Amino acid sequence: MKTRVAPAVVILGQNSIAVARQIINILPGAKLYGLASRTCDVDVSFTSFGDTLRELFAAGTPIIGICAAGILIRTLAPLITDKSQEPPVLAVAEDGSAVVPLLGGLSGVNELARQIAEALNIQAAITTTGDLRFRTALLSPPPGYHLANPEDAKKFIADLLAGAKVKLVGTAPWLSESNLPIDDNGELTIQVTEKEVIPQPDCLVYHPAKIAIAITSPSTQTLTQIHELLADAQVSPKAVAVILAPLYLAANPILQNIAKIFQVPTRFFQASQLTEFTTQGYSFHEAVVFVGTEPNNKSLCSPFSQITLTVSPQIIHPETIGQPQGKLAIIGTGPGASKWMSPEVKEILNAATDLVGYKTYINLIGALADGKNIHESDNREEEARAKMALDLAAEGRYVAVVSSGDPGIYAMATAVFEVIDRYNQPEWHTIDIQVAPGISAMQATAAAIGAPLGHDFCVISLSDILKPWEIIAQRITTAAQGDFVIAFYNPVSKERTWQLAEAKNILLQYRKADTPVILGWNLGRPGQAVKVITLEQLEPIEADMRTLIIVGSSQTRKIETSEQDIRVYTPRRYNS
Repeated sequence: MKTRVAPAVVILGQNSIAVARQIINILPGAKLYGLASRTCDVDVSFTSFGDTLRELFAAGTPIIGICAAGILIRTLAPLITDKSQEPPVLAVAEDGSAVVPLLGGLSGVNELARQIAEALNIQAAITTTGDLRFRTALLSPPPGYHLANPEDAKKFIADLLAGAKVKLVGTAPWLSESNLPIDDNGELTIQVTEKEVIPQPDCLVYHPAKIAIAITSPSTQTLTQIHELLADAQVSPKAVAVILAPLYLAANPILQNIAKIFQVPTRFFQASQLTEFTTQGYSFHEAVVFVGTEPNNKSLCSPFSQITLTVSPQIIHPETIGQPQGKLAIIGTGPGASKWMSPEVKEILNAATDLVGYKTYINLIGALADGKNIHESDNREEEARAKMALDLAAEGRYVAVVSSGDPGIYAMATAVFEVIDRYNQPEWHTIDIQVAPGISAMQATAAAIGAPLGHDFCVISLSDILKPWEIIAQRITTAAQGDFVIAFYNPVSKERTWQLAEAKNILLQYRKADTPVILGWNLGRPGQAVKVITLEQLEPIEADMRTLIIVGSSQTRKIETSEQDIRVYTPRRYNS
């Protein structure tokens, strides 16, 4: 079976956006790459077309260039050495009038070209003789089939083109419904079987993905036992389509390693799905087998009570069985501007099925939210939001919890882990959780004015909703005594103004009145502004909840070349 990698759609100008969006809409997970100086509203901006294209090609990413075919070929020419390893590369006309497959004949480029051409309502410019004549690509079988001996395919196809007939042994609709010269007396043979066989001369062997492996108690011996079962049954490992297991094993590293070795997905079943069978007297393992396979599947004899191999009469489509391991990504989108959003975060947003977050933050990601299940909530409903995200992920969804700035700084990453720690929910422990960092408000504010965080600094929230003011005041005092630069989050709200005034009073006991103070508003968003004042001038009226305040240390300096150009920095070394 081929592993499908999401393509990169590469454009060099804004005029190509419309066609690019048409293509992306039919290719799940595809990313739009755009030349930074000539495009906007793309997933990934690049400055070097050549370097970007070669990096994508070397990584095995299918490339759809909405540009001239010649520039793609010339750019990739130094890397074109092994056609068995190259990913699909296609050129698409800017107006969508032509789709030309260029490279990747062994990795499905013609199939991809036809898919794109159908979406654009045109005919793909396919020139592969065998593909045109037989309406199938023997070297690039569809998902669910693995070619066991590709090294024999070149001569095989040449013989077909020279007029040889082919006998089909086994069942495969993509072959029987093609234009292949099928004849029971053919001198060539195509064999479709899940059995491990040694290909004979003039024979291509395809292994259909018809084997499901149910595992309920993985151990260090499980992989060896599976190979023993396959060998005893003379079944090829390439015929394995899916691993089946109870949901509580979703995070089990042994199970994950087995799936990785066989290069197949694992599908899981919740306890409620298995109860129907266990209440009828079946064992837990039998319940997994019954709920995960069709009634007419045949189980292979197994001496291992926790492993069962079943053979389906049809190709197994794993996405129709059970659920995948749930994923939860807690992401930081940065201050707001798309250019400050990391490639990792954009990749997660492209792949996620569900977005959970405060409405304002979800609105900031723009088109990256299109087509997703959106779950909005009020800014203060953090615990409820975390629970919802975890419950959705436990159902097998890919959930992104959206925070602005960095999710680990006064944001949702901590809220999610607090909820996991506080409530005993076993299904939450089956989820694959990651935290994707973002540019924080203090970093954005500091960068906009210079380098005020160039030496030791600390971060303090002035909100006393989750901690008493006494602790906040103690921390401000300690930070002031230690001569730290201080970044203040949540300085003022409608109901809370006096804390900033109190913080100023504490600081003036240890800092000079002319200490530089930077205020940053809406960094990366409409209404962005940065202002430099002195500590003495700092008043609650200057700030709100969208303001980030940085108070300099005794060493922080201001450089003022003109009224419009003021820079603030904190030296890396102290003067004696």
